[in-house]
Amino acid sequence: MRHPPLLALAWLAGCGLSSFSDPLPPDPVPALGQPVFGATVTRPTPPPPISGGTLTVLADGVHAVASDPDRDRVYVVDLHANTKVADLALAPGDEPGRVIEDGAGRVHVVLRSGGALVTIDPATWSITARRVVCPAPRGAAWEPATDLVHVACAGGELVSLPAAGGAAVRSLTLDRDLRDVVVSRGQVYVSRFRSAELLAIDASGQIASRDNPAGFAIDAFSTFTPDAAWRMVAAPDGVFVVHQRALNGIVHTGHGGYGDDGEGSCSNAIVHSTITHYVAGQAAEAWPALPGAVVPVDLAAAHHTDALAVVSAGNAKVPGAPTVIVYHQTHGGGGNDCDGDGRLMSGGIEPTAVAYTLGDQLLVQSREPAVLENVDTGQVIVLASDSVADTGHDVFHANAGAGIACASCHLEGGDDARVWKFDSSGRRRTQALRGGILGTEPFHWDGDEADFSHLAHDVFESRMAGPTLTPEQLQATASWVNRIPLIAKAPGDAAAIARGKALFDDVNGAGCVTCHNGPKMTNSALVDVGTSGTFKVPRLLGLVDRAPYLHDGRAATLIDRFSVGGGDLHGKTSQLTAAQISDLVAYLQSL
Repeated sequence: MRHPPLLALAWLAGCGLSSFSDPLPPDPVPALGQPVFGATVTRPTPPPPISGGTLTVLADGVHAVASDPDRDRVYVVDLHANTKVADLALAPGDEPGRVIEDGAGRVHVVLRSGGALVTIDPATWSITARRVVCPAPRGAAWEPATDLVHVACAGGELVSLPAAGGAAVRSLTLDRDLRDVVVSRGQVYVSRFRSAELLAIDASGQIASRDNPAGFAIDAFSTFTPDAAWRMVAAPDGVFVVHQRALNGIVHTGHGGYGDDGEGSCSNAIVHSTITHYVAGQAAEAWPALPGAVVPVDLAAAHHTDALAVVSAGNAKVPGAPTVIVYHQTHGGGGNDCDGDGRLMSGGIEPTAVAYTLGDQLLVQSREPAVLENVDTGQVIVLASDSVADTGHDVFHANAGAGIACASCHLEGGDDARVWKFDSSGRRRTQALRGGILGTEPFHWDGDEADFSHLAHDVFESRMAGPTLTPEQLQATASWVNRIPLIAKAPGDAAAIARGKALFDDVNGAGCVTCHNGPKMTNSALVDVGTSGTFKVPRLLGLVDRAPYLHDGRAATLIDRFSVGGGDLHGKTSQLTAAQISDLVAYLQSL
């Protein structure tokens, strides 16, 4: 098995973090490659899943702006004076995300859960506007030619607002699950999260082209296809996207099985991280797997060299594992080559975002403690002093030991839209966790996990080669996972939804409510509905964001579910008209 060579290892703990004494008792010596979680903490308000992309350096070269989704704050830092010059409070639960600058120096921050875009005046470092955009905004970019700020939303909206202020001038409806938007050489690009698809948008608002990252093959049995486009940033000639690639072959469910595809893959895990460089008009080329990167939430490109910095958020709790990887583009390409190089850094902080100064010094933002570190100078600037440590959050994002985290497949608490081929059960689609899973036991499509404790033991501790979780850690993890919220969505056609609900609830008609009932829309039973076996009745909450459907993903859309979903064994729907099916789908999408 080949592994990328590691050129250097630097400990960030030695870069000015000695002033942060750990109030918790010393961690025990861990098993090699496993995370250490320390004393168990459960927050009354759970911190949101890590999303990255919360740091930018402004064009003046003096200031950096960092958003803090864990504390609902935005910080402005003077990089020359090494001080925090502004600390802006937002509403609780706003979850500030992407940060951009327009041509006039105004700073715009996306509020992922607040459904808005806030604007910061650089003259006073104060918030001057808060504009409603969409229920779930994600990415943002400023377009010089139009002086518009484009905001990409998880619901599929691409909203364009005047940078100087005022209402939106255009709102397009594209595909759901939009992630980042970038303007490069006059071209607007929008990425999609789970599929890692790249959309090029023309001046009229139409999708001019669709592209996907290249696949990757070790041999005929070990092929990987892309997903999870965590972050897209501008390149001089296009865009860079850091994303994941996942195994198409057989997934072993024995101990450590998620870390070995059985065919000698260089990544040594069923999911690995990589970068794709898109250039308009050119086919995307597969780059090597990034050495040691797990949950690659952020990416930054240097200004004057070929360096690319990637945050490996999954390694924050794994002693000695890389948390920031600096990769060089000269080692990109190479088809199925797995070799790469990188400067690896770890220790002391929990990186969630990276950016380069105009002089190409690397800045790293940490969530716990909340600091901004200049890796090249060792200077550390404190952003906040309150702790947001949460054990459940830590376990969910941690590289368990096999080079994979819960967050690698359950992206931001959702799912990767992937159908896996398990040696023990066959084709199974990743299930989403949003909207609360406790009270819907047993878990998995086959109902083979009696409760959360069994699930954690079988998957986290065994398949992912993780440490044995204490009862307190299990409880904290279950509590955090159970509180992952659904993605906010725009209201649909109220009349169609009402008609669809009536059909759904009619026990003498479609009869859907017979199995899909209660607060989570499941009776938790194991039922044969004509889909090739007996399976757990799934929750229906957040269904609109969970395509494809059924245990093996055979239904690409909710409409398809009524043609390939088991016929009248799966609800009595054959008598419904096309219009009634449309109403039923409208109701399902509203859940």
